[in-house]
Amino acid sequence: DFLHVDTVLLQRVYVLFVMEIQTRTVHILGVTAHPTGAWTTQQARNFLIDLGERASSYSFLIRDRDSKFTAAFDAVFSGNGTRVIKTPVRSPRANSYAERFVGTLRRECLDHVLILGERHLREMLAEYARHYNEHRPHQGLQQEPPQRQPGHAVDITARIERRQVIGGLISEYHRAA
Repeated sequence: DFLHVDTVLLQRVYVLFVMEIQTRTVHILGVTAHPTGAWTTQQARNFLIDLGERASSYSFLIRDRDSKFTAAFDAVFSGNGTRVIKTPVRSPRANSYAERFVGTLRRECLDHVLILGERHLREMLAEYARHYNEHRPHQGLQQEPPQRQPGHAVDITARIERRQVIGGLISEYHRAA
């Protein structure tokens, strides 16, 4: 799905992201001021290349009916054996996981930071995506982050350390090793 962010210089920047529904892992595919069908298709190709062997494990891609999602975009995923499903017209609940992520991203990060431009937004999104995927608890995952390490023993007597991310906007807490 796409989301848009307005910068301090009143420029609208678009962000293309993908969310794995089963694990809730978010991938930021690209940031641009002028998204086109060709750009979106290239981001899809890059995403599948980055996934490597894992790309064949995806069965479905749920997307909205935005004109930037062209037939070439669908062909990239179809060629990988992934079935592309378009959401019904004017039904944001059909892609509720993506809509929820956008709301969370805005509430926890973008509403508190003045974005200077595309580069600044890329940096913020990369840091937030890392936090979201590796540290932030999710109710649907029994308060675990999407990229959790099951079976990892935690020493509950160890000292707790705080690490600030996104310029001190969010604090992450870890047991000291």
